[in-house]
Amino acid sequence: MNTMETETISLVVKKETPLKEMVIDYVGEALNPEEDEITVSQIVEVFAEEFPEFILAIAEENWINGYTQALQDLDFVNSSKKENETKL
Repeated sequence: MNTMETETISLVVKKETPLKEMVIDYVGEALNPEEDEITVSQIVEVFAEEFPEFILAIAEENWINGYTQALQDLDFVNSSKKENETKL
């Protein structure tokens, strides 16, 4: 896991909207953490247990986006190689 991923999942979520407030309160009641702060990781943990269809939909979309990006990167590398070969 890279640093950005670690920072994101350990990010404390603030009650900035009614939905966030509802989710934070629900997760707080479900996990009863020692601290009064709820992190993204804790929210994902509760959603994965109680609403796996939601997490699955996000995971599928992220997989498709990652796969698409990998194919685009491969095309870019291959076209760059061809350009470099023609310059020689």
